[in-house]
Amino acid sequence: MLSKISEFLSELSGAERKVAECALAEPKWFVHAAVAEIAERASVSQPTVIRFCRSLGYKGLPEFKLALSASIGHEGMPYVHAELNSDDDMGDVMEKVLGNTAASILGARRYLNETELENAIAMLTHARRIEFYGVGNSGIVAQDAQHKFFRFGMSTVAYSDPHIQLMAASVLSDQDVLVVISNSGSSIEILDAVSIAKENGASVIAITRADSALAHLADCVLNVASSENSEQYTPMVSRLLQLVVVDILAIGLALRLGETASLQLQKGKRSIYSKRVEYEPQDNKK
Repeated sequence: MLSKISEFLSELSGAERKVAECALAEPKWFVHAAVAEIAERASVSQPTVIRFCRSLGYKGLPEFKLALSASIGHEGMPYVHAELNSDDDMGDVMEKVLGNTAASILGARRYLNETELENAIAMLTHARRIEFYGVGNSGIVAQDAQHKFFRFGMSTVAYSDPHIQLMAASVLSDQDVLVVISNSGSSIEILDAVSIAKENGASVIAITRADSALAHLADCVLNVASSENSEQYTPMVSRLLQLVVVDILAIGLALRLGETASLQLQKGKRSIYSKRVEYEPQDNKK
């Protein structure tokens, strides 16, 4: 069902697309929501919600909800998406994983706040040093962020060990920015590190759920919401959403830095190329 909605996105009107993205982002909520609630959440009129259902071939909202509920009602398999079943073949797995991922990324547009993104870019632009913290899957995303940002010629580091995070946070200053990546936003170790960083005056950007404890501590919150059950399933889509937000920040920062960023990236590429040529066998240089 989610795959079907994703495939129809390009054929829907702008207003109907907002309803589709609402259904894709929160299918379980959508099934139980009243038409007025859906219209308010999608910022459209109530008749638009009905037109969306009919555009997908259903008589109205009740029939659409029944079909949507049937497609997401089963428990699924641990460590993968909850929509999958043990009797799915690899074609089903491919379609469902791709469909869930595409739907979640499209739905992220409803949760990411442009003003918060602008604030985050401003903080990063003026930072003396940028540190990225994350644990587990989020720690891998933190490393990816550090790999992107250090090439702009900025002082950056990524830590995934909670003890090192605590020690590193204790030496941050009001000139530094801490970017914390967490799916749940409730890790005690992460929250302790953030509290210490803030005591030292550092600015904190959180890539997490807007209703999390981490979000309440942060100076800037980039809301990453996913319908994954992270207590039972290994996070997949949420990790991809975090990576997308990191890419948005990296591109936004590059645009803000302008020629400075371009020159730094060129220097990095030139140094790799020059060393590669230097170590090539003499015969290959002729």
